[in-house]
Amino acid sequence: MDAHIPLPAATAAALPGKYLAFTLGRESYAVPVLAVREIIRLCPITPVASMPAHVRGVINLRGRVIPVVDLRIRFGLTDVVDHDRACIVVMQVGAAVGGSRPYGVIVDGVDEVAAYAADDLVPPPDFGTAIDTRFMTGMARRGAGVTTLLDLEAIARADREPA
Repeated sequence: MDAHIPLPAATAAALPGKYLAFTLGRESYAVPVLAVREIIRLCPITPVASMPAHVRGVINLRGRVIPVVDLRIRFGLTDVVDHDRACIVVMQVGAAVGGSRPYGVIVDGVDEVAAYAADDLVPPPDFGTAIDTRFMTGMARRGAGVTTLLDLEAIARADREPA
């Protein structure tokens, strides 16, 4: 990618509240807990033809067909073999025609539900124009560590748009 072409910036700002924290590799990420519908064990995923590599396929969850995205691959992280802590977090995101729809994401493990106050939250740092921050709403400071807060709506919206 040409470093002179600016990439999209974050689309939403992080708000204080409760977040579901999970890991991808050794990094900590979180999404608003109100968007989370359930957490399930990895189950058989049916591949769908002509999908990008990060779209692993669909699952049948109590009669509903739900797309499943591997966030590790979506973010360009090192691919790992699924392990016993890996799970699918099923969330509600906006649908293309209005309303909402279920959307599953594979994560390496769920850690906790964390409450972040306004003074814990900061905008994503300025990495320059070569870093894509459109899926980040902010960063949450917690002790000596930092958790990246994700914009699931932006991730799901990007999956609906043609490449």
